[in-house]
Order: sequence, then structure tokens, then C-alpha cells
Amino acid sequence: MSNKQPIWTKSFLNISISNLFIFIVFYALLTLLPIYVTEEIGGSESEAGLIITIFLLSAIIVRPFSGRLIDRFGKKKMLVTSAAFFAASSFLYPLVDNYVALLFLRFFHGVWFSIVTTAAGGIAADTIPRERRGEGLGYFAMSMNLAVVTGPFIALTLLQYVSYMTIFLVLSGIMMIGVLCTLGVKVIENSEPAPTHKLTFNDLFEKKSFPIAIVGLFVAFSYASVISFISLYAKSIGLLEAAGFFFAVFAVAMLVSRPFTGRMFDVRGPNTVILPAFVLFALGLVTLSLTTESWMLLLAGALIGLGYGSIVPSFQTLAIQAAPESRSAHATATFFTFFDTGIATGSFILGIIVTTLGYANLYMMLGIFVIGILFFYQWIQKQKKTEKRLQSQTNY
Repeated sequence: MSNKQPIWTKSFLNISISNLFIFIVFYALLTLLPIYVTEEIGGSESEAGLIITIFLLSAIIVRPFSGRLIDRFGKKKMLVTSAAFFAASSFLYPLVDNYVALLFLRFFHGVWFSIVTTAAGGIAADTIPRERRGEGLGYFAMSMNLAVVTGPFIALTLLQYVSYMTIFLVLSGIMMIGVLCTLGVKVIENSEPAPTHKLTFNDLFEKKSFPIAIVGLFVAFSYASVISFISLYAKSIGLLEAAGFFFAVFAVAMLVSRPFTGRMFDVRGPNTVILPAFVLFALGLVTLSLTTESWMLLLAGALIGLGYGSIVPSFQTLAIQAAPESRSAHATATFFTFFDTGIATGSFILGIIVTTLGYANLYMMLGIFVIGILFFYQWIQKQKKTEKRLQSQTNY
């Protein structure tokens, strides 16, 4: 008879569904707004890009403070409040008819996205039994994986039949369901009162999560090439139609592998998942660089989905496990601050590099770069083991 504590509790189900709807809205707007800016507002392509960047920028700025806010006001209260404001921000899009106002709205929307995703990630970790955290966070991450496909699909399908205003209202309605789901989440609040001293570095970041968060930044930097340039690359080699299926294959690969990789993480250790995942991610990028036919593009999507899709939840789990139980929100905030920074800087820096190297050479270079990140990760793990050994000898 199994004595394993359950993962799929009512609270875990509610927080996962809420997270799914948050990211559906996020990815739908990520796809829709650049088209909206160029077609409806008359903006340029660079202005369309800034609409995405300003959202990520606000998330990066606010993310370090979100852990402190969650400690100060409580996890449940901040989850519901930030989800409600994220939904309210979605309702404002139909009222905005000029570019500057849209920039301000995107910044405001990004603030609440940062807080609600930090709260949701921390609460999800808290609801999962500690011995099954790798498996549980893997399932939780599936909500984001589903949204990668579902969000753009909803936006682009509706765009063929209804107005932008109607799409904004549909997305707002979806997010309202997400808010209702947050009300059904039971949260164990920290027993210790929130500190009232002046804001310190520890209030913003969890230092014990830094090493894995830094590796995560480099992984996100590499992945930025996929989300930023895959459509342009596919168009340049005459495979734009196949590009529409790239993220579908990408998501399916992640979803199929997630239950197995989560269990392997908990039972056999992180490296049994992370090391092969790095190799698969690198192979996916190399395959992209060599792509000339549709099947190669879809194969690259599957490899990247298996590799990158296993690395991120594994790293998030390691970041949370490195921190004390009471600082799961700080660990989540720290990890995603670095991760968001990697995506933002990757989109910008790689955008400059690609003008010189071209897409194919860029993906080949990043395939090699990912192998370099793998060695960096292994070095960090060795340093951590050495530090633990020295501490045990000192204590002895």
C-alpha cells in the first residue's frame, strides 16, 4: 500500500488552473498586440516590439519586491489581489486607443503579472509534499506549457472572426475565471510575522537560490532566440506554414515527458533529468540551424520541448529546495527575476548578433553555447557539494 502524499489536492488543482489562465492571457496578448499595434494604432515594428519589452521590464523591476510584499500581506491575499488587478488590467485594453497609453497599460499589467506568478509559484510549491516536489512542480509547469499553444491559438483564431475589442473582452473573461480559482486555494501562511525593518537585500532576493538562478538566466538567454526569431527564421527559409506547428510539437513533447521527468527528478536525483535535457536542448538548436524541410523544423521543436521543457521546472525546484521553507516565494521571485532578465537581454543582444551571423549560424552558435552552460551547471553543483562537505567537517 502506497504512503505517498497526494499532489492533486483541491488547492493544487485550483492554483494550477489559475496559473493556466494567467499564462493563456499572457501568451495571447504576446501574439496579438504586435499585430494590433501595427494594424490598428499604426505603429512601427520596433514600437510593436517595445510593447512586449515594456511588459517584461516591469516584471523584472517588480519581481524582487514581490517576495517581500507576499510576506508582508500574506500569500493568499496577495494571490487574490494581484490576480484581480491582472484581470482588471485586461479589461482596460478596449479603452486604450493610442500607443503611449498602451505602453503605460503594458507596464501596469506587467507589475501584477510579476506578483501573481511569484505568489502562484510559491503557493504551488507549498501545497506539494516535499518528497514529491520535483514531480509536483513539473505538473504545475504543464499549465504554462499548455498556455504556450492555447493562448496564441485563441488569439489568432478569434482574430479571423471578431474584432480586437471582442478578443480583449474574451481574454478578460478567461482571467476572471482564474481569479475565482484563486479563491479556492488554501494557503498555509508563515507563522513568523513579516519583518518591519528597513528594506534589505534579503527582503528582495534569496541568496541560496542565486547559483541555479544564474544558470537559469543563461538558459533563458538561449531560449530567447526561439521565441523571438523562429517565425522570422521559418519565413526566411520558406517554412512559415510549418512554423505554426512548431510550438504545438514543442508543447506536446513537454506534456508527454513531464510526468516521467518529474518522478525521475524526485527518485533518481536532479542530474538524471537535467544533464540529458541540456543535450536535447543543444541538439534542438543545432537541428534548427540545419533545417531545410518542415520535418526538421518540427523535430527541432520536439527536441527543444523535451530539453528546455525539462530544464526550467527542474531549476525552479532546485531554487526552491535551496531556500528555507518559509522563503519559497522569495526563491521563486529570485529564480524568475534572473529568468526574465535572460529572456529580455537575449531578445535584445541576439537581435543584434543575428544581423551579422544570420539565423542558421546563430542557432548553431547557441547549440554550442548550451553545452557550455551544461559544464557551468556541473561546476556549480561540484562547488555546492564541496561547500556542504566542508560544513559537515567543520560541524563534526
